[in-house]
Amino acid sequence: MKARFTWLTAAALIAGCAAGPEHERPAAELPAAWEGAPTTGERKIADRWWRLYGDPVLDRLVEAALAHNQDLAAAAARVDEARALLQIADSAQVPSVDATFQRDRQRSSERSSTPLPPGTPLERNNYRAQLNVAYEVDLWGRLSSASDAARANLLATEAARQTVRIALTTDVVRSYFAMLSLDSQVASTERSLELRTRAYELQKLRNDAGLIDDFTLRQLEAEVAAARSQLPALQDRLVAQELALAVLAGRSPRAIMEDSMARDMDSGQPTAQVVPEGLPSDLLLRRPDVVEAEQRLIAANARIGEARAALFPSIALTGYYGSESAQLADLFTNPARIWQLGFGLAQPIFQGGRLRAEVQAVEARQRQAVAQYQKSLQQAFREVRQALSTQMRAREVYDSEGVRAQALAEALRLSRIRYTSGLLSQLDIIDAERNYLQAELNRADALAAQRAAVADLVKALGGGWSGLDPEKVVGAAP
Repeated sequence: MKARFTWLTAAALIAGCAAGPEHERPAAELPAAWEGAPTTGERKIADRWWRLYGDPVLDRLVEAALAHNQDLAAAAARVDEARALLQIADSAQVPSVDATFQRDRQRSSERSSTPLPPGTPLERNNYRAQLNVAYEVDLWGRLSSASDAARANLLATEAARQTVRIALTTDVVRSYFAMLSLDSQVASTERSLELRTRAYELQKLRNDAGLIDDFTLRQLEAEVAAARSQLPALQDRLVAQELALAVLAGRSPRAIMEDSMARDMDSGQPTAQVVPEGLPSDLLLRRPDVVEAEQRLIAANARIGEARAALFPSIALTGYYGSESAQLADLFTNPARIWQLGFGLAQPIFQGGRLRAEVQAVEARQRQAVAQYQKSLQQAFREVRQALSTQMRAREVYDSEGVRAQALAEALRLSRIRYTSGLLSQLDIIDAERNYLQAELNRADALAAQRAAVADLVKALGGGWSGLDPEKVVGAAP
């Protein structure tokens, strides 16, 4: 009994040496609170965060993308693959059982150097049916470590799929509002071109009557051509944006070629700012990419235990039970029974340093995983701080561009009055129109940037935070 206890104690100590390091989340100095966050207008952001824009067409586009986008489908397939690999790893920890049936027929030589005993037939039949069982005793934790690593890889792959989902919804939102911005810019440019064309036709009549000279007319003609040259570039950008959005939405090749993208009537108003207020700073530890990095680290720790266990003996139990008979009719009778039990012990002795090198390799991969986790945290907090700043600055830019556009619209109205009074020339009117058109284009760009900044902040925070206090999110639509 004492010898048995000593042997079990030694085995336990060796198994402890073979195990990989226990996972402990790497220490990180997190900020105490968010900086620069407003504290009014608190509402809840839902998982379907894109609904805060209040655009039903956008809602349908995002839902279509989640259902049909190929990048997301590939990510889902990778999750299925990781789940199957986990099942394979788990199956190695249980006995394997298979059944075999064999029929042999052979003939011996009549001229052999070792003649058969008298009465032995030259031709013989043999039937054999058996159940085979094999089991590896996981004394050192090699199989359980492989299973733990596969499980962590599955969780990491699921987090990676969530990252793809968040990026996809953000890209759809950005592309949709970029398309609306280009719609607005094309419409503004067409209006400006129409006004300049009318003015040119009027001044052409005045030139024919001798009221203005050719120099002034050619300047007006050049302004019309300048406005016309802006339109094709904007229309080309609009088509490119529509096609990119169609691919994100997972449309078929035929639909990409033949159909146009639907859009709602743009209100032209910026989206309310969405800024967390009172959220814990460790919220970002739940960001999918950070979760993925941590699970990759857990898998790397488990791989260390698997590699260390390969240095110790492997113990295999095998056996079979069945029947063997020369006649098929006697195969399953009691005298035909056969069975065998086997115990195998294999200890690596000389591998040219391969096994220890494998341990060193997985330990190096574990250090890489630690560095990648720390970098993921750094990237997460950098993106959040940048997104907070960009969201507020984008709103400021939009407000300034709106004030500028209103001022230039009023300046254009006044210049037309002064032109009617004979105080300004037609070229002055065109110059005022040019300034106003540019202000309109800038405002459309600023509006798209402000809406995109809201999406970028939600993305930086991990795609929503509805699982937390519903009264701690700023600016979302109800």
